[in-house]
Amino acid sequence: MPRIEDANALSLSAYRQRYLPACLDKSSDEEDWNITFESSFTISSTELDACFSLIANSSSEAYATSSTGWSPAKKRKEMKLPDLRYLLLCSQSKLQIQGFLSFMLTYEDGHEVVYCYELHLDPALQGKGLGRHLMSLMEGAGQKSGVEKSMLTVFIDNQSALGFYSRLGYSKDEYSPEPKKLRNGTVKEPDYVILSKPLIGGEAKEAE
Repeated sequence: MPRIEDANALSLSAYRQRYLPACLDKSSDEEDWNITFESSFTISSTELDACFSLIANSSSEAYATSSTGWSPAKKRKEMKLPDLRYLLLCSQSKLQIQGFLSFMLTYEDGHEVVYCYELHLDPALQGKGLGRHLMSLMEGAGQKSGVEKSMLTVFIDNQSALGFYSRLGYSKDEYSPEPKKLRNGTVKEPDYVILSKPLIGGEAKEAE
């Protein structure tokens, strides 16, 4: 069975054992953070609602003014895609979801990749290294699976996110859309950019 299909056919426990470290949690001087791993099938409705609220609070306005538009129904449908996996973050003191990352091992333009669908944190938690930690877990899964690169999509106007991903080593992907010149001569700029980062696993695979 091909690499991607084999990975996505695994049970949740087998997927975690193969691609994620034994301990997902993160501790700091301020707080201890629990991270749980779920799939689109095992995540509870309460957890899914909490994740959706984080998306809506941080990104609904950006979606609404973009060419994509904001559709709660479409976003909820996307959040239940069969091969989507979730890393859910909550503090031991509050015991409620305060951040999450969703990702998928998939194909993008013929390449095997790990694609970050969503990364959202409660604003009070930003700047504490939690987003970086969640990204490292996802990238580690991609490396262990042997895919070529990690990918994600960001709105052009989200300068803080672009800076964050740049610091993690992401840059504009070759398949990111370019400006289009319309018949009247007007240049239409895309409102989003696709970023990517080569993964060691993928590079090692290509060298074999």
